[in-house]
Amino acid sequence: MTTNDIADQPAPEVAEPPRQRGLLPLLLVANSAMMAVYMGVGSVLLPTQIAAIAPDDKVALLGLIGGISAIFATAFNPIAGALSDRSGRRNPWIAAGGLASLACLAFLGSVNTALLVGIGWCLVQATMNTYQAAVTAIVPDRIPTARRGTASALVGLGLPIGGTAGVLIASQTAGQLRTGYLVFGVVIAAAALLLTTFCRDVPRSGTGAAAHTSDSAATAAAPKRARLAAFASALSHHDFRWAFIGRALMVLGYFSVVGYQLYILGDHISLPAGLTPPAAMAVLTPVSMVAMALSTVVGGLLSDRWNRRKVFVGVSAALAGLVMVVPVISPTWTGMLVFSALNGLAFGCFMAVDTALVTLVLPRAEDAARDMGVLNVANAGPQIIAPFVASAVVTTLGGYTPLFLVGGALSLIGALAIIPIRGVR
Repeated sequence: MTTNDIADQPAPEVAEPPRQRGLLPLLLVANSAMMAVYMGVGSVLLPTQIAAIAPDDKVALLGLIGGISAIFATAFNPIAGALSDRSGRRNPWIAAGGLASLACLAFLGSVNTALLVGIGWCLVQATMNTYQAAVTAIVPDRIPTARRGTASALVGLGLPIGGTAGVLIASQTAGQLRTGYLVFGVVIAAAALLLTTFCRDVPRSGTGAAAHTSDSAATAAAPKRARLAAFASALSHHDFRWAFIGRALMVLGYFSVVGYQLYILGDHISLPAGLTPPAAMAVLTPVSMVAMALSTVVGGLLSDRWNRRKVFVGVSAALAGLVMVVPVISPTWTGMLVFSALNGLAFGCFMAVDTALVTLVLPRAEDAARDMGVLNVANAGPQIIAPFVASAVVTTLGGYTPLFLVGGALSLIGALAIIPIRGVR
């Protein structure tokens, strides 16, 4: 039997996790705080800080910093997930990630050179992905299978709620960067402490010191190459691999455009007189996020009711790709409003239902956090790589029109990647 044959075997059945009162609202707060940092800092504060330091090289510099920080994001998420799996606990990792993010955001707001900004953003990505890996694993840990579509939809509201709040906060503090960064640091630290205080850790079978005593010597003696192979084994599972590819392409297409939206509004779109790019962001983001919230809830509930996941994920990814032509045809304020609404509808439904789909194709229940951490590479990595891709497209292909077209093509290919998944309807 080959490695792929082993990976494709169904995971052993495990007992459904016990229900915890108040868990979903706490997860919503935790995810909202996380998305507030990613959207507020990544979309407004960081581009504003870089433009102030190097206005003539802002596109290339933002791409360079984003590309380097991607290494930290992609490494820390699955590593932190695997470590929390091994410890059998999530709360210590959530608390440590949130508090460390506060310190790193405070540092980022106090620096004024490109090098130190790059170092600070890398540190923020490392600590935020430690927090994210443990928070994301709570859904497969503690939510019964039959309720995961609804749970993922509610948790998915963290993007529209947190994204809107984050951009509004950032637009108001863009002129006082140190204050803005401190506010976001306090938000993520408070969310981490709130979740870990009121949501107790649930002992997980097959985890903890007792479960690992018998194999600790073998693990220590295992060759490094074998341990790395085991760490990446999730991607050898057919359905999980295609879910990973689809998520990565969709997120990359989305954030390649959204991550550069501040520069797009300033350099490409004809804004009404008196409307600045940060103020325009404060209008567009709620439009997108309200649409996203609507499609997140409706998509999650309908996917549970009909027990269908792939059709929602595939159609929403295809729509996200197609709407990228709107700002190409109409590079106006009206065009951006239409684009933001349709793009929010598509991305919200995709993220809600795709999260539920992924929890149903995890290779091994006992490695849930590690495998969700691997998946989060497809979520967090593209968000940070996106400025690098966008920078290359804008500088080599000459403007933001090619950026919209490339982003749309990535989303459409991501929709096609859902088709080969066999284990979920």
